[in-house]
Formats: sequence, C-alpha cells, structure tokens
Amino acid sequence: MKMALALLFALFLAGAAPAQAPSPSSRSFFDRVLHPFGSSRKPPRYRDPKLRGLLLEVEVPTEPVRLSEVRQLHVKANLDNVGSSPVTLDFPTSQRIDIQLLDAEGTVLTRWSENRAFTQEAGTLLINPREQIVYDETIATRELQPGRVYTAEVLFPQYPELRARQKFMTAQ
Repeated sequence: MKMALALLFALFLAGAAPAQAPSPSSRSFFDRVLHPFGSSRKPPRYRDPKLRGLLLEVEVPTEPVRLSEVRQLHVKANLDNVGSSPVTLDFPTSQRIDIQLLDAEGTVLTRWSENRAFTQEAGTLLINPREQIVYDETIATRELQPGRVYTAEVLFPQYPELRARQKFMTAQ
C-alpha cells in the first residue's frame, strides 16, 4: 500500500512539472523505470540532408514464428520525425516502402513488392516534427525454414539510406 501511494505521489509530482523533452542525461528515476530503453531516441546520421531527423524502426514478432501455423509474417515499420523541422519525401510512384526477408548470409528470400502493383503517379509525404508514420504490412513466409534466424528489412527504395533491420527466429 505504501509503495502504491509513493508511486501515485511521484506521478503527481511528475505531472506538475512543465512538459518538455528531457535530455537523456537528465531523465528522472521514474522515467528510466517506465521507459528503460529511453524515450529520446536519436536518428542515424544520413548523408542526404533531406532525411535528417528521421528514425525508422522495424517491429516483428518477438516469439519464434511457427511456420506451420503462419503463412504471413506481420511487419510494422515506424517512421518518426524526431527532429525539429518538417521532412518532405518525394516519390515517383505510389510505392513508399519495400520489405525484404533475408537469410543469415544476407540473401534476399522474399520481397514484399514482388506481387504488388504500384501506380506511376508521383507523391509527396510530409512528416512534421514529433509525427510518426506507421506502415503495417505482411510478407509471405513460404521461403523460410523452421529453426533458423532471419532478418526483416524495411527500406524506402527512393531513399537507399532510409532502411532498418530486425532479426527474428522461426520455431522448430
């Protein structure tokens, strides 16, 4: 009971403070407890200045994928603008992303865009600061084998530097 009251009091005090993004070194104890991996993420350093501030992260299932039960792998890509300026991305077609499944040697086994049709109309994507774009897709697992480690890679074909990878395992 005392622990619950202490936690409520700490949350009350945290709510009373002015809302501003803390630097990684000045994070409070409770922020570190609630967000152990950090809430202020830093984007990679891109050569293309147009991409500065963007952070691409990939999410795949954390448990081993049972190929006997699953024909499609769920892949979620989060594109965050953690910078302070809006970012504009231009595309020559309706395709924004591509997803690839790679084996341990880095060989592409499956490509998400292979069986999709994209229109030839140009498009623009504007990502404001602190805005997130989510791509929630599935990709076929027919080329995968049980008991192995694979990599899901999400990339933006128009922007080769903008890519992220996440490993996953298939169940025996």
